[in-house]
Amino acid sequence: MKRVLGFITLVLITGLLFAAGSAESKPAAAAGLNIAIITTPSGVDDGSFNQDNYNGILAFVKNHPTAKVTAIREPSGDVAAALKAAADVVAEYDVLVCTGFQFAGIGELAMENPDTKFILVDTYPTDAKGNTVELPNVYAMTFAEQESGFFAGVAAALETKTNKVAVVNGVAYPSNVNYQYGFECGVIYANKKLGTNAQVVELASRAGTDVTGANVGGNYAGSFADEATGKVIGQQLFAQGVDIIFVAAGATGNGVFTAAKESNGRLKVIGCDVDQWDDGTVGSGNIILTSVLKVMSLNVERVLNQIQDGTFKGANMLLKADTDSTGFVKTAGRNQLSPSTIQKLDEAYTLVQKGVIVPASNFGGFTPEQFQVN
Repeated sequence: MKRVLGFITLVLITGLLFAAGSAESKPAAAAGLNIAIITTPSGVDDGSFNQDNYNGILAFVKNHPTAKVTAIREPSGDVAAALKAAADVVAEYDVLVCTGFQFAGIGELAMENPDTKFILVDTYPTDAKGNTVELPNVYAMTFAEQESGFFAGVAAALETKTNKVAVVNGVAYPSNVNYQYGFECGVIYANKKLGTNAQVVELASRAGTDVTGANVGGNYAGSFADEATGKVIGQQLFAQGVDIIFVAAGATGNGVFTAAKESNGRLKVIGCDVDQWDDGTVGSGNIILTSVLKVMSLNVERVLNQIQDGTFKGANMLLKADTDSTGFVKTAGRNQLSPSTIQKLDEAYTLVQKGVIVPASNFGGFTPEQFQVN
C-alpha cells in the first residue's frame, strides 16, 4: 500500500512539475507596440506634414489593436527643445516617431537607448559632432521633395492666367528648400519645354536662410505655426498679381489658404505633403488646384510593421518617385487641372522616375538657376 501511495505521489509531483514547466515555456501574449509621435509645433492635426505621419501610425494601430500611440507636440520648434522632448519620454515607449529636421541630433539618444526604435522623418541622425550616422535602431527617411515641388511648378506654370506664381514656405530647413527649388525648376522646365511664360514672384523681405546660413530667396514665414503671417504673405503676393501659390508651410499655410478663400476665386493654391482638397472648400467652390505628395503615412506604417514582425533594420533612406513616394493628385474631383496639364505632368513624372529630369535641391550641388533642361 505504501508503495502504491508513493508511486501515486511521485506521478502527481511529476505531473505538477511538468505542468509548471509547460506554463513557463509558453510565450506570453505579445504586447502591442507603445508608440509616441513627437511633432513640430503645428501638431498632428495640421492637415499636412505631421498629420500624414500620424495617419500612418493610426493605420498600423487599426491593424494591431493592442498597439497604442501618444501624440506629443513640441511647441517651440527649437532644436534643443525637440531633443529634450524626446529624451524626456524615451524610457516610456517602444518606438519614437520624430517628425522634422530639428530631430537630427537624436543620434546620441538613440545610441544610449538601443532597445528603443526610432523613426525619423525628414532627417538622418547625427552624432554629438554633427556627423551623419547610420544606427541599427533608427530608420530615417528623407524624401526628394524637389520632385514634388517640380510637379507643383509645372502645374502652376501651365495653369496660371496672370503668368505670376509663387511658393510660400515655413522655415528654410532642407526639406522646405527642396520644395522651393523644385518648384522653381518646374516653372523653368515648363517655360522652356511646354510653351509657358510664368514668373516666380519673391518678396525680398521674406527671403529664407538655410541651415548653412546661405540666402535661398523664396517666401519664408519663419514658422510652421503662424497662420497670421501666412495670410499676410498670401495677400502680399496676390497684390503683386500672383494667381497660384504653392504652399509648403505646415499650419502657417492655413493663413495662405484663408487669403485665397477671400480672393473671390482669383487666387488658387497647390497643397503640399498630402491631398488638401477638403481644406480648400469655400462655399460651393474650392481653392485647391492640386496637391503634391510626400507619401509619409505609407512608409511610416511599413516601418512599424517591420518592427512588429521582427524584420526591422536601421537605415538612412532617400525616398523618391521610383518608390511612389513623391507625386501629385490627379484623382477626379480632387483637383482642378485641365486634361492637358495632367497629360504633361504624367509625362514629366515618368521622366523624373527615370532620372532624366533631376530638379535642384538644397544640397544637390546646383541651384535652380543651374538646372539643366534637355
